[in-house]
Amino acid sequence: MLWEAAAYAVLGLAAAVAVTVLLPARLPRTPLTLATGPAAALAGGLVARTIFGGGRLELTIPVALVVAVALLSLLARPSRPGRHSTLA
Repeated sequence: MLWEAAAYAVLGLAAAVAVTVLLPARLPRTPLTLATGPAAALAGGLVARTIFGGGRLELTIPVALVVAVALLSLLARPSRPGRHSTLA
């Protein structure tokens, strides 16, 4: 369990670092991003572990990554304020 949680946190941190490097202008603050990634991956991994059972890393690791990326995407801002596309 401890190794799985460490793996989720490292995976979330790697996702947060990747997003910070790739999209620095669209994220509010680096510390917030670097804290959200591991926390989201831990939450996603632990929920997936509860659903699928322990020892199923082939299922829980991708779920942890998807949750981390989804929550990190909520932090992103539009590239230009006031330039939202609308469906007409």
